[in-house]
Amino acid sequence: MTTKVLSVGGSIVAPEKPDTVFIQSFVKMAKDWLSENTERRLILVIGGGAPARIYQSACREAAPDVDNNACDWIGIMATRLNAQLMKAVFGDLCQQDVVTNPTEAQDFTGRILVAAGWKPGFSTDNDAVLLAEKFNADTVVNLSNIEKVYTDDPKKNKDAKPIDEISWAEFRKIVGEEWVPGKNCPFDPIASKKASEIGLKVICAGGKNIENIKAILNDQNYIGTTIK
Repeated sequence: MTTKVLSVGGSIVAPEKPDTVFIQSFVKMAKDWLSENTERRLILVIGGGAPARIYQSACREAAPDVDNNACDWIGIMATRLNAQLMKAVFGDLCQQDVVTNPTEAQDFTGRILVAAGWKPGFSTDNDAVLLAEKFNADTVVNLSNIEKVYTDDPKKNKDAKPIDEISWAEFRKIVGEEWVPGKNCPFDPIASKKASEIGLKVICAGGKNIENIKAILNDQNYIGTTIK
């Protein structure tokens, strides 16, 4: 059985509101890929997107001294809303409830397992790493609104360079060690630490490029950054 884990950023599923054009094309791509081989299955871990950002910002505005845990829970609830939407659109292919605790996830009976945020302290990237470990997937594909990881923020540093491949040691120097709710980074620092410990490969790629996602799933040439 081949298991692939896709960590689908909320900025892809719901950048301002649910992107139904993207969702329809993503669902078709996933269904086509699964139909080509009955020994394939997908784990989808869904981020919070606009609902997380809007409600976390509102919380901080209304209560400037709010603690990180409270904001994290808001983000977690947003991931669960988006995950429930994705589970619904996949219909019978996703037969089980949305996973909200990756350590308690049972082997899934359908072809797709959808997961959301678990608890404060990290993002859904960490849930993706834990599920990859649990279900023996050797790669997590992290889909976001960037095509590659850069040496620095390209919006702030014109000399920032795209990276095709990087070691976990070097990547962790870029993202740091601390998780802050709503933090915008290519891959969660806590997830990065865990992934490096278990020898997991992570591919960061643009989530809107459906053909590129398909190429990654088929182990073909792709646009993205490989971390290993």
